[in-house]
Amino acid sequence: MPDPVNDMAKSWKEAKECAAREGLPHVYHDCDAEVYGACRPGETQGSFSEGTFVEHRCICMPANLSPEELETKERKFHLDNPDW
Repeated sequence: MPDPVNDMAKSWKEAKECAAREGLPHVYHDCDAEVYGACRPGETQGSFSEGTFVEHRCICMPANLSPEELETKERKFHLDNPDW
């Protein structure tokens, strides 16, 4: 049986590979869970706590950007939003 936690991407590069494999248009970095992945527009990432869904802080971008572009844009976002 697949383990969804250990199957998560660990970088923008791996997230892009997931997006290509699954035919998904976006990639994300879940900053709360420290994982990357691929998603559809509007999908939220999070976890359940005592039966309530808690949305995580994620940076989502188009999967057609290169890993370097994704890293640069994320770095700029964090510089521009240090309290996020």
